[in-house]
Amino acid sequence: MTQTAEKTALITGASRGLGAAFAEALAPSHHIIAVARTTGALEELDDRIRAKGGAATLAPMDIGVEAAMEQLVSSIAGRWGGIDLWIHAAVHAAPLGPTAHLDEKDWQKSLDTNLTATRRLISLVEPLLLARSGTAAFFDDTRGGQKFFGHYGTTKAAQMALVRGWQAETAKTGPRVVVLEPQPMPTATRARFFPGEDRAPLTSPADEAARLLTEVIA
Repeated sequence: MTQTAEKTALITGASRGLGAAFAEALAPSHHIIAVARTTGALEELDDRIRAKGGAATLAPMDIGVEAAMEQLVSSIAGRWGGIDLWIHAAVHAAPLGPTAHLDEKDWQKSLDTNLTATRRLISLVEPLLLARSGTAAFFDDTRGGQKFFGHYGTTKAAQMALVRGWQAETAKTGPRVVVLEPQPMPTATRARFFPGEDRAPLTSPADEAARLLTEVIA
């Protein structure tokens, strides 16, 4: 495959919520490489992107599967040579519960997705970003230490510690790493955490993506 200077954005966790909103916001200027486990939701995203005149490559896969991620990165390098943006929106939001009674399966899935997969992806994606002087973006969440958020809060806090370490290490050498702080949005993840919440005052993912994009595009 031949390499091209076409601008590219890799979005992990692209099927819904803020990941999908970023994909649509970036589609006019970037070819979107959309990664998520749900094929149907990715196809719906592709329809919306095409309706706006954009183009996407769909990658229906689990970011926790190392061989799949290695193959994806190899394919990206072969076709485009690198990426201009990496938006990491994939997350496992396990059910809330008291710390002494956290489910072992959900604990392991939270570790695998929120921490281990992120660490692996940083290693794999960094060369793609360096090839284009690219930017990686992550989303902070301050649930760590809050009651009943043991699965999600602990692993998300650890993820942010890892990301901020990478950010400090690459401040002078690249790639550029940004940590974004989204406003509360009416996403499926939030609905699991706060069932019955009045969602009317929440900010739409589309509006939040538009706001945060100004911090991503330097």
